Amino acid sequence: MSARLFKFLFFCAAAFIFLLPVAGLAQIVDPLSRRVEEDEPKNIKESRARLKIEQEKKEYEVLLARSEEAVAISNELEKTFAASETISAEDAKKLEKLEKLVKKIRSELGGSDDDPDDDRENPVANPKPRSLNAAFKSLQANAASLLKEIRKSTRYSISVTAIRTSNVLLKVLKFIKIGN
Repeated sequence: MSARLFKFLFFCAAAFIFLLPVAGLAQIVDPLSRRVEEDEPKNIKESRARLKIEQEKKEYEVLLARSEEAVAISNELEKTFAASETISAEDAKKLEKLEKLVKKIRSELGGSDDDPDDDRENPVANPKPRSLNAAFKSLQANAASLLKEIRKSTRYSISVTAIRTSNVLLKVLKFIKIGN
C-alpha cells in the first residue's frame, strides 16, 4: 500500500515539475502579445477607433428608429381602440411587436426586467391605468416620453429615466393584455 502512495506522490511531483515551466511560458507570452498591440502602427489604431465610433453611431440610430417605431405603433393602437373600443387580432399582433421593441430598447439602454419596487418608489408619477382607454392613452404618452428621453441622451450616456419609462411601458402593455 505504501508503494502505491509513493508512486502517486512521485507522479504528482513530476507533473508539477513539468507543468511549472508551461505556466511560466504563458506569463512570458502574455506581455509579448500586449506589446504587439501597443506597437501597432498609428493608422491601424486610428482605423479601429473610427470603426468603433461608426458602429456606436449605427447602434444609436437603430435605437432611435426603434423608439420612433414604438411611438408610431402606440399612436395607431390608441386611435384604433378609441374608434372601436375593442382589441382586434391585428391590434394584438401590434401589441406583441410593441412589447418586443420596448424590450429591445430597454436592453440596449442597459436595463433589465422591470423592478417590482418601481411602483413603491414613485406611485404618483406612474399611476396604474383604471381602464383600457386610459391604458392606451398612457401607452401613447409613455412611448412619446421614451422617444424624447432617448433623443435627449447621447450614445455615450445611459438614461435611467428612459429605462424606467420602458419599464412603465411594459407594465401598461401587461395591463392591456390582462384586461383584454
